[in-house]
Amino acid sequence: MNDLEFILSELKAISEPGYLNKMAHFGIDISKAYGIRVPHIRKLGKQIGKNQELSLLLWETGFHEARLLAAFIGDYKQVTEAQISAWTNDFSSWDICGQACGNLFVKTPYFKPKVLEFTQAEPEFVKRTGFVLMAEAAVHLKKETNETFLSFLPIIEREAYDSRNFVKKAINWALRQIGKRNAFLHGHAIETANNILAQKNKKANWVALDALRELNSNAVLAKISKDKA
Repeated sequence: MNDLEFILSELKAISEPGYLNKMAHFGIDISKAYGIRVPHIRKLGKQIGKNQELSLLLWETGFHEARLLAAFIGDYKQVTEAQISAWTNDFSSWDICGQACGNLFVKTPYFKPKVLEFTQAEPEFVKRTGFVLMAEAAVHLKKETNETFLSFLPIIEREAYDSRNFVKKAINWALRQIGKRNAFLHGHAIETANNILAQKNKKANWVALDALRELNSNAVLAKISKDKA
């Protein structure tokens, strides 16, 4: 299961060309895609196991599902800063961005410097990656300090004006996930959302209002109350 051509043939064998329309409907770039449901790619990834060399080879094919598989089988312990930059510059779909960030990038020692770098970038998917890293860190890095996430909030406030679809959704996601992490950060995330509204920038309002809806929801408030107890 470590031969590139064999793996590509396996991907083609489980493809559903009719599924491409559904992928496109969800805003996924299908210009170079087979049409494969993600659970099937995950299953193949589990059969292969962690394989950093194969991961890099799969990425270089440029096929959408091969790149998802690359994110599933890559070894974050072997991911370099150069790899993070190279892959990020290749992103053209939100789902690959999310899987690479959640499975690999956020687990590396480089995630915080990359947040600072990418959130100042101009290309849409590069900038998106910076905020997806924030969100993934808030969900998965249980030992990360509150100070890390406090340092992210001014960046969210600063960049909330960016109304490009894949950027604003990532900014909103990061704000919501930071606010749901614990009671302390919840208060600061609410304050950040209100600061964004105070900018009186129509482009930024959606990020704040949508975040406030969830952060003030009964479900989130109940969770925060338990944290305080």
